[in-house]
Amino acid sequence: MNPSDPIIPEASRRALGWLSRINERPATADGAAFKRWLLADPAHRSAYLEAQALWQSTEAPARRLADEDDGALQQYLQRMDRPRRRAPWYGAALAAAACLVLALGSLAGWQPQFWWQDLRADYTSSAQVREVTLVDGSRLTLDAGTAVTVDFEHGQRRVRLLRGAAFFEVTHTGAPFVVDAGGGEVRVLGTQFEVRDQGQGAQVTVRSGRVAVLPGNGGATRELVANQQMAYARGVAGELHGVDSDSALAWRQGWLNYYQVPLAQVVDDLQRYYPGRILLLDEPLAQRRVSGSFPLHEPLQALASLGKVVGFTPTTLLGRVTVLR
Repeated sequence: MNPSDPIIPEASRRALGWLSRINERPATADGAAFKRWLLADPAHRSAYLEAQALWQSTEAPARRLADEDDGALQQYLQRMDRPRRRAPWYGAALAAAACLVLALGSLAGWQPQFWWQDLRADYTSSAQVREVTLVDGSRLTLDAGTAVTVDFEHGQRRVRLLRGAAFFEVTHTGAPFVVDAGGGEVRVLGTQFEVRDQGQGAQVTVRSGRVAVLPGNGGATRELVANQQMAYARGVAGELHGVDSDSALAWRQGWLNYYQVPLAQVVDDLQRYYPGRILLLDEPLAQRRVSGSFPLHEPLQALASLGKVVGFTPTTLLGRVTVLR
C-alpha cells in the first residue's frame, strides 16, 4: 500500500463491508452475525449509522447516474465532504465507497437501508402483496415494501408499522388491538382498515366499522367510520374526508386507481412492485397530472400505457433499470 494512501478506521471499514453484504441480499445467518458485530462495541453502531447516512445522502445522485458523467459525480462527492469535520480525505473516501455500493444496489432495485429495519420485523413483504394470519385469527394484508412487528403480550394486541402499508381485518377477542404508526396510534373499535406510513406520520383509511386515531404528542383523538380517511403528522391530525374505500384500497385486488395526481406519485407507487429501479429524470414530466387504473403486478405495462397518454417512452436497461423521459 502506498504510505500516502488514506487509512479508513477499522470500524468504518467494517461498516462499509456490512453495507456491501447487505446490498447483496444477506442470508439469515448474516443477520445474526451483523447483530453480534453491532452490539460488540458502541463505535460499531456509530460507524454503521454514519455509513448509512452517507448511503442515504447519495441516493439522489444515484438516481441520476444514467445521465451523469464521472466528473459531475466527483464534484458532488467533494461538495458533500466540505461540511465534515474529519481529515480532508476521510469523508470523500467513505462517501465514494458508499456511493459505489449504492449505485450497484439501487440500480438492482435493492434498498439495503431497510435491511436493518427488517431484522426487527416479524413480517415483511418485498415487491409483492403478502397476506398474514396472526395467532388470534386477525388477518393482515401487507402492501409491497412493508414491515411490521407484532406484540400480543401485556393484555393487548399491538402491531407496529415500521414502513409501508397494511390492511387489517381484526378478530374480536376482547383484548385491545392497537396499531402504532408514524408517532401515533390507531385503536380498533370493530373494523377493517388500512394504515399507511408517511414518514413523519401516517394515513388511515376505514373500509368498515370504526377506529380511534391518536395522532400523538397530546393531539386530540379522532374517530373514523367507513369510507373516511385522515392523515396525521408530528402529532397533528389533518382534515377528515370521505373516500371510496374500495377504490382507495384496490391494491389488495391488484390495482392502483388515480384521479388527477402527479405522475411522480404513480411512479413512486409502481416502484414498490418493480424488482428494479424506475428513474423519472424529467421534473416537468413528473408533475404532469394523470388518471387511470393500472395493474400493480405489471408495472412496465402500466408505464407503457401512461407513456402513450402523457407522452414519454420507458426504456429498460439491463432488465432492471427503467428510465422515463
